[in-house]
This record gives sequence, structure tokens and C-alpha cells, in this order.
Amino acid sequence: MFAVLKTGGKQYKVQAGDVLRVEKLAAAAGETVQFNEILMVGGDKPVLGAPLVSGAAVQATVIDQIKGEKLIHFVKRRRKHGSKRTKGHRQQLTLLRVTDILASGADKSGVKAAVGAGSVSAAEMAALAASTPTKAPAKKAATSKAADAAEKPAKVVAKKPAAAKAEVVKADAPKKAPAKKAAPKKDAAEKKAAAPKKAPAKPKAAKADKA
Repeated sequence: MFAVLKTGGKQYKVQAGDVLRVEKLAAAAGETVQFNEILMVGGDKPVLGAPLVSGAAVQATVIDQIKGEKLIHFVKRRRKHGSKRTKGHRQQLTLLRVTDILASGADKSGVKAAVGAGSVSAAEMAALAASTPTKAPAKKAATSKAADAAEKPAKVVAKKPAAAKAEVVKADAPKKAPAKKAAPKKDAAEKKAAAPKKAPAKPKAAKADKA
């Protein structure tokens, strides 16, 4: 037995046990919802709706609220415009498993009707999200440094005195010979006295005037 249901503007052919993804519903994981818009019920005696089959329904259990594959939307304007725009989008979906198909008596089942998330107010969606149980992240076992230090004995290494070692090295090193002093330079006055004096220049005779 199969049925054709309508939700989120799309039609799905389902059987009991099928897992399908539909547009996001206002329901938490683990809840049971009922689709009342049934276009056809198949089997030994198929029934076609006009447009819906009265009293028929499909019941399903919500597995999780998921997102679809990422779609990239790229827009480029040519000619005199050099603008480019890239957008990414992931559609919000609801993953559910079909549990039962009812050919009649859907009004008396008492199961919550499947309603799209877009037709529910933001306050109701926030309350629904708050009621959904979430898994708490596992905490890592924290160990304090003081506890680790207490468990492991500290290694004590005796350090040799650096001053005594330096003295021993200095005592063993051979002494260097004193540097030779440079010979003292003679005074400038002595140099001048030793230098021979130049003879004074003779005055030049005056040239006789031309007659």
C-alpha cells in the first residue's frame, strides 16, 4: 500500500518504512506528525482524490532537523558593469520516517498535524527549539598541575659551583709574557736643533733703468 502526499509545495509517493526529506516542519526530533493532504491512496483498491482523499492520512516520525546540500549562486553583470556576486545557500529540511498509512479515520487519530515552519510564529519556533533535548558535550577530565607534581617526585640534581671551577681554570692557565714597551719618541725640539740651518737668501740686485 502506498500514498501520494503533498507538503511544502511538493508531492511524495511513500510507503510504510520510507525515509524522506521534506521542507522544514514545526516539529521536534522524536515527535509523530500526520500529513492530511493525501492526493491518492494505492493498493488493491486505489482511490484518487478530488483533489484530496477524505479521511486518509500518512503518519511519520521526525528523525532530525537537517540542512540540504550547499548551492552556489553566482551573478555577473556584463557590458559596462564589472560587478560580481556569489551567494551560498543550504535549505532547511526535516528528515522523517513513514510509520503508517491510513485509508480512513484520520480525523480520530489524535496525532499532531504536520505544519510547515514558515506558517508558525517565531515565538512558537523558539519554544519548540527550547523543548528539543540537546546533547551536552563531554567534559574532559581536568588534572591540576599541583596534583601531578605531588604524584611525581621532583628530580634533584646537585649543581657544581661555577666560581670554584673558574678559579681552577685560571690557576692552570700559563701566564703571558709582559708586552714590550715602545721606544720613546724624540722631542720635536731636538729634531729641529739637529737639522742644518739654511743660509739666508741674497737680495736681488735692482735692474738698471733702460736709457
